[in-house]
Amino acid sequence: MPSLSLLLPVIFVLVGLGILVWSANHFIDATANIALQLNISPLITGLIIVGFATSAPEIIVGIKAAMENKIDLAIGNAIGSNIANIGLILGLTAIFLSPITIKSTAIKKIYMLMFIAMFVPLASMLHGSDLSQFDGLILLSCLIISFFLLKKIAMNVGSDDPVNSQFSDELDGINKKTKIRTFLILVMSFLALLLGASIFVDGAVDIAQFFGVSNLVIGLTIVAIGTSLPEIAASAASIMKKKADIAIGNIIGSNMFNMLAVLGIPALIQGSSINRLDPYIFMRDFTVMFALTIMLAIMLFGFKGVKLTQTKGVLLLLCFMMYQYLIYKSIIG
Repeated sequence: MPSLSLLLPVIFVLVGLGILVWSANHFIDATANIALQLNISPLITGLIIVGFATSAPEIIVGIKAAMENKIDLAIGNAIGSNIANIGLILGLTAIFLSPITIKSTAIKKIYMLMFIAMFVPLASMLHGSDLSQFDGLILLSCLIISFFLLKKIAMNVGSDDPVNSQFSDELDGINKKTKIRTFLILVMSFLALLLGASIFVDGAVDIAQFFGVSNLVIGLTIVAIGTSLPEIAASAASIMKKKADIAIGNIIGSNMFNMLAVLGIPALIQGSSINRLDPYIFMRDFTVMFALTIMLAIMLFGFKGVKLTQTKGVLLLLCFMMYQYLIYKSIIG
């Protein structure tokens, strides 16, 4: 029966997603604990270490997809997560928790770094209409450079900058653990991430095959939204605590890591078979991602103040829904 053929993949997706979200939260907590034990500054911990850790679900899912020679799914996951981070996550949080006021001057610098980072994979994929292992090496090299630039930004942030105090308060609230316990949690949560990603990707691919849609579409929709759930929880929690600068910083940082790490690592480890990319990646997906990113900049750094109001949240969410409709139209022709 078709219904039974679909039921098992759906269960796989839900179970895998649950494991991913659970393990990601523990993985982030463990990485933050390690940074504190190494006496790394709260701002560098928040911007780089924890920021990179929040992208762990996307990275692990991308690696799993690349190992199965489904690089389109990994690409869809990275681009779709960026679109979901802005349109869905910031849209919903602005609607229900507005107004969101940004006071930090460091956020603008981080945003500019993220915006520049988006051009690197675009140029790599346009050249030859593929994402090769050499492209992956370029992306990861840019990732390392971005770490140094983020560190420089963090070191130059004034002590009176809101993002500095907010990260300090957030890390002070972490339940500190012993080194042995932290290491065990880090290893166990990483293994759980691998397990959750494996189950999640297998279920997502089976759903794609059941409906006769491409791995790219599944990556842009189910996988992208699913792997963005940790960011949804983190952003909502930060804004409810009146720490909007952290929430926006995490979204911007996550989007940058998605472009460089979530695309770079799978590209580097993929098999020798490299398929030409779907033209929709450039005509539709990258276009929407750039449009939403520019729209966010206007909303945050425009002339009328750095606030995300309820109206702006509705606009972001409508753009996300229209994008999902574009994908639906491309499926049905």
